[in-house]
Amino acid sequence: MERQFFDIDKRNAWGTIFQEIRNESNNLPYIIKDAKKVENKNLNRYRDVNPFDHSRVRLQRGDKDYINASLVTVSSADRSYILTQGPLPVTIGHFWLMVWEQKSKAVLMLNRIIEKNAVKCHQYWPDGNQKGGENDLILTDVKLKVTFLSVTDESYYIVRKFLLTDLESLESRTVLQFHYITWPDFGVPESPAAFLNFLFAVRKSGALNSNYGPPVVHCSAGIGRSGTFCLVDSCLVLIEKSNDPNAVDVQQQLLEMRHYRMGLIQTPDQLRFSYLAIIEGAKIVLQCDGSNVVPLVKENPMQINNNTCDMKIDCTNVSNSGENEISCSPPPLPPRSAHSIDDLKQTSLSVSEHIEYNGDAISLNVKMPNYDQSYNQKNKNCVNDNVSLSEKSEINNFAGNKFGSEVENSNAANVSESPADIRRRGRKEREEKVAAMVQNIKKKQKESEMWGKRRSFIKLSIGLVIIIGFGCYIYKNYPKN
Repeated sequence: MERQFFDIDKRNAWGTIFQEIRNESNNLPYIIKDAKKVENKNLNRYRDVNPFDHSRVRLQRGDKDYINASLVTVSSADRSYILTQGPLPVTIGHFWLMVWEQKSKAVLMLNRIIEKNAVKCHQYWPDGNQKGGENDLILTDVKLKVTFLSVTDESYYIVRKFLLTDLESLESRTVLQFHYITWPDFGVPESPAAFLNFLFAVRKSGALNSNYGPPVVHCSAGIGRSGTFCLVDSCLVLIEKSNDPNAVDVQQQLLEMRHYRMGLIQTPDQLRFSYLAIIEGAKIVLQCDGSNVVPLVKENPMQINNNTCDMKIDCTNVSNSGENEISCSPPPLPPRSAHSIDDLKQTSLSVSEHIEYNGDAISLNVKMPNYDQSYNQKNKNCVNDNVSLSEKSEINNFAGNKFGSEVENSNAANVSESPADIRRRGRKEREEKVAAMVQNIKKKQKESEMWGKRRSFIKLSIGLVIIIGFGCYIYKNYPKN
């Protein structure tokens, strides 16, 4: 697989291969009828992203059985996923009803509420009293209640815990939400290491195990980022089963998954990143067997963002089973901010839509620790804590990509400033940008409301004129006795 990756990269053929996959999947003979019914059109976020009739998830109670969601099954990996769109204001109840009926243990959210100044998903969960919101979200249309329990900030993703209660039977179930907040729309994560950390955290929770219902995976449309996650996870399961990193045909696996939901993986970059993550993830799941550690040495180091990805992995708890686990964690990420992401500015756009802003302050001058390699034979855990120079480059590159030349220039112009001053100034600049963005959105909303009122007035005036004119016509032409 690695050789195939380098060959495609050398020929710069990702666009060609992606187009071939798209052309082949466009010829699939599946019907899309239910999604295009008049009563269901307003339940679809995008008119060109619809579930196939044969694989769509059907709701069992309520006035509708339709939701824009597809059950994607990878039988060879013993995996099932529900891929769906980001909920709309009118589909929040349907979304949670699906989670309840399918007995899902976790929801994987791979997008932010607002991206590129556009609302990509309605907030479908309660914030909790600590964040100034409510603890409970009552969904009267489906007779369910969502109760906020806790939140854990892991810097570039957030884990929330909810209690989902059926108000008819009073039965309750705990549901986790893994919210990846740094994956750009139509883009890829900053590095395979960050993505794999997220994936292994989801695995460790047991949410992907077959003894629970399929996890609900969504981004905005439920095909790009969602498809990337499911492709990487299922391929790693197959590699782990066969103990051979070359046993999986990634392109064929993607085509098979497209039999269940259209358009999975939206860009050549997402396809390329999937290969990267599978290659690096395979080295993690294959080298950690709980009894020894095989140092990761590459004859042909892979280039990621112009940095050498020669990763050495910390191994604890990576198994797929959820029991007696051994997993592997990729290299450490940039240092966390002292502030929780949920504590940052969230501005109401409508009843419950808001901005979720990532305010982590990352200094470009990251001082990396240098640990000695060690191994604990007694506990059967493999530990390899070396941080290579390439990882330092990757972390610096991560910070550079995230904040751009603006941070770099300001850092150079203020060498004498302390790190605390730089963080405060950075937070202030980001808050000003968020405030400006919110003000612009509110302005557009106000203009839209004003135009709506004017349009209603114009329609009313035209209606009155027509009625008066018709009355005059009847009066003049009505026979007089």
